[in-house]
Amino acid sequence: KQWYQRRVRGGLDSVQARRWMNSTILNIALETGNIIPLLDGGTEAFKGHVRVVVPTHTACIECTMDLYTPQRNYPLCTIANTPRLPEHCVEYAKIVLWPKEAPFGEGVSVDGDSHEHISWLYSKALERANTYSIPGVTYRLTQGVTKRIIPAVASTNATIAAACVTECLKIATSSYMHLDNYMLFNNVEGVYTFSYPCEKKDDCLVCSKVVKEVTRDREDTLQALLDYLRDEHSLQNPIITTATAEGESRTLYMSAIAQLKDNAEKKLTELNLVDCQEIVVTDSSLKSPVVFRLKFNH
Repeated sequence: KQWYQRRVRGGLDSVQARRWMNSTILNIALETGNIIPLLDGGTEAFKGHVRVVVPTHTACIECTMDLYTPQRNYPLCTIANTPRLPEHCVEYAKIVLWPKEAPFGEGVSVDGDSHEHISWLYSKALERANTYSIPGVTYRLTQGVTKRIIPAVASTNATIAAACVTECLKIATSSYMHLDNYMLFNNVEGVYTFSYPCEKKDDCLVCSKVVKEVTRDREDTLQALLDYLRDEHSLQNPIITTATAEGESRTLYMSAIAQLKDNAEKKLTELNLVDCQEIVVTDSSLKSPVVFRLKFNH
């Protein structure tokens, strides 16, 4: 916490990193009462945004997760059977061929920063592209698809950086009211900017600190609950714990532990979960655990 004293300027390169920083700043405010403004800027080609988050007073980043462009995924059936784009060939090499051939050893994950890994994927993607007469597969494209790289435009970066510095100067000197609280920038055709106040979500995972209700069927498996948490709340690798009747903590799911990972296929009732029971979910994208109340359909 000693690193975050007066204000935080963020120019992070992923949504998950922004969520973690947002959660950290909100936790400091809730635990200590120290309000540290978070200034966030981001770009995507000719588009960008600037936002000022004042913890507990304005909408936080978690409140507005729907503003972010969803990560583009390609259907596996298209990748495997009817590829049409060079990206399909790269995804095939990464998703199908990599685990099948294990070129660098069993269980070794793709490292987007490894020249050897990208070169292998590039050669396999190029072979598939030639088979289906698909042009456009390059080393640079292969790395971009593998790392989910978004093209950067210097003029957009400069504009957003200047806007972030301006907002920081306003807060540091109290010379003018800071942005309230979100500005978007679009330079695709001409130049367009618009600012507006994002509203706080009453059931935000981070800043509301209320118990969230999740409704499931009694016959649902723990995997169905995990899928819901990933889809509805953008969690990456949730760990689920609950309390026993004696008040002791009991971990239900953790992907890193084989015995607990097997619980995913069990029904919720087989895990002794009952109606209105609270479960605690932790995730790498959030600084603090989130409490859900499980409700069964009757």
